[in-house]
Order: sequence, then structure tokens, then C-alpha cells
Amino acid sequence: MEYFTLYNGVKMPALGFGTWTLRGEEGRRCIGEALAVGYRLLDTARMYQNEETVGQAVRDSGLGREEVFLTTKLWQPSNSYQKAKSDLDRSLQALGTDYVDLLLLHEPYPERLEMYRAMEEAYKAGKARAIGVSNFNAEEYESLVQQCEIRPAVNQVESHVYYPRLELCRTLAAQGTQMQSWAPFTEGRRDLFHEPILMEIGAAHGKTAAQTALRYLVQNGIAVIPKSAHRERMEENFAVFDFSLTGEEMARIGTLKGPDSLFGWP
Repeated sequence: MEYFTLYNGVKMPALGFGTWTLRGEEGRRCIGEALAVGYRLLDTARMYQNEETVGQAVRDSGLGREEVFLTTKLWQPSNSYQKAKSDLDRSLQALGTDYVDLLLLHEPYPERLEMYRAMEEAYKAGKARAIGVSNFNAEEYESLVQQCEIRPAVNQVESHVYYPRLELCRTLAAQGTQMQSWAPFTEGRRDLFHEPILMEIGAAHGKTAAQTALRYLVQNGIAVIPKSAHRERMEENFAVFDFSLTGEEMARIGTLKGPDSLFGWP
């Protein structure tokens, strides 16, 4: 496993496991298998309605709390300072822990400043080892940085080979903020797994198109959180740290990028 060190010294796994849609007994099974494979970052959110599932899966795994990097996010119903404070405590209770490793603001809501102020207080109180944002574009990010006390440690955004957002990554890095990719496989909006360029480059390394797509992001300094309900795919996604892409290969993959989000984000 490779790690990215956040500006406050917290080490975050470069590859984590997304838990969107994973709930109940099946969710616990999938998350448990991911932990058994070796994943140590679990990404959840209040919006996902599965924090209890994630927390139970961690306890069932037998791993110590300090061995698992837990991320959760506050969303629209937490749209005030007081609601954000209360809902974070609800998240901690649901997860069965007294802290999360990373607390994110899920979107740039109109009330983001007061919500983020509650997150800053949570960070100071030790309820979050790091705080950050999600789905903020460069302008929204810069505006928050100018007004907040504690700058975001992470910005989790749509990023994949068709929309890598390397300029945003550089903007964030200049302020010490780590970029993290959700939907690194595009959630089916493009057939990334059969993309000829990725397949050809991957074959040269004995790797799949999916592994090549993940490696491209990681080598560009972008953390990734792929999701899968199948153990063989979990293992495949996890095996991206034993090879490197050449500069020429990185440039070829870069030709896949387009100008627009596949999810309609501005």
C-alpha cells in the first residue's frame, strides 16, 4: 500500500474502498471481504445511510480501530452549524467510534461556511483527525480557503481517465490539499474496462485496463476509492502498487480526457 501524507501529518491510504449502496448483511459481507483483502480506508457518508453497516463490518473484522482509516461526510440535512455538530455525533455513534480519520463536507452547500465551522471545532476536539470537502471546484475551494480557519486537507471529486482534472489537482496541491477520486471507473458512464489504450498499456505490464486506470490517477498524485461487491475485482483493484507507467504511457492515457464531467458537475 502507498500513502499520501496530509498537510497535518496524517497518513491516508492512496487506495480505499467505496461503500456507496452497500448496506445490511450483504454490505457487511462486502466490506468485510475488502478488509480481508487488505483495504484499510473505508469511505462512507450520512447520505449513504450505511454508517452502521460500515462500523459493524470494522468490528467484525477484528482489526483495531487505529488500523482502519474511516471517512464520512455531512450532507444537505446538516445545513447549519448546530445541525452539523449534532449530525457528526450521530455519525460517530452509528460508526461505533469516538473519532473519524477524515470528515468531509459532501457538497458546496449554501450553508457551507457554518457547517465547516462545526467541522473545524470537531477537528480541534479530536472528533476528526482531518477535515475537508467534496465536489468543490477550484473557485468554490479557493473561496472557502479564504474564509475558513483550517484549510481542507482533502477535496474528494469526480476524477477518472476521461476527466482527470489535473489542473484542479495542482491548484489543491499548491495549498497543501490532497485530491481524492470518486468514481475512478466512471460508474458505467463509459466502458473503461474495454478502453483500447488502457487494455494495450495494461497488457504490457500484465495488468488490466482497470488497474491501469487506477495507476494513472495514483501516479498523478490522486487518491482513489473504487467500489466493488466482488472479491476478485477487489483483489484486482488492490494490486496497483507493483508496477509503474512510463512517461509515454501516461501521456497516451492523457489523450483520453475530455473537457466535461460525466456526472453533470459544473
